[in-house]
Amino acid sequence: MVGFMVVHLQKLSVGSESIETLAAWQAQLVARRIKAGKPPFHQHVTRMTPKRRDELLAGGSIYWVIKGLIQCRNKIIDLEEVRTKDGRKACAIVMEPGPIPVVPTPRRPFQGWRYFKAEDVPADLGEAAGGLELPPELRSKLANLGAW
Repeated sequence: MVGFMVVHLQKLSVGSESIETLAAWQAQLVARRIKAGKPPFHQHVTRMTPKRRDELLAGGSIYWVIKGLIQCRNKIIDLEEVRTKDGRKACAIVMEPGPIPVVPTPRRPFQGWRYFKAEDVPADLGEAAGGLELPPELRSKLANLGAW
């Protein structure tokens, strides 16, 4: 994908209480895919197909907003056209399973997904914290205090 600027997506993780609950949900979906004989990837189905496919597949991730904070990401590996149960076209955003924690960054609620420029994404938490893993409650408190 040489020549494309990398772009990312940001999406609300509705129903997730923490990175851990999102990871558990993703693991459950991956286990179902494996049981059905499909590759061990996580996918999120959305009505709209991103128009910037090449830029997303050039190294993009989906950044998850949990409880008003961007808290983690999954690397996007493909966009597939799928059909919903009622036969409508949709897009499956195929990702590597296992969310990667990032520096918690406040984000207001929005609907659907939004593009996210590479220069605006938060750093992976391991890089920013020198590899130190913090408890979820402490990550949230530090983000809300503006300490990141």
